[in-house]
Amino acid sequence: MGKKEIRVYECECERCDHMWITRTEDIPIVCPKCKSPYWDKPIIHARNR
Repeated sequence: MGKKEIRVYECECERCDHMWITRTEDIPIVCPKCKSPYWDKPIIHARNR
């Protein structure tokens, strides 16, 4: 039996701070915990003017 290289990728949701591991290079569509499609974009808080 020989060696086999396995690649995994760690993702972190910018909304709920959930971390998970994916097995493909494809970017996940939503966070598996909060289901947000904006999991990879930081939250921008609007200021009261």
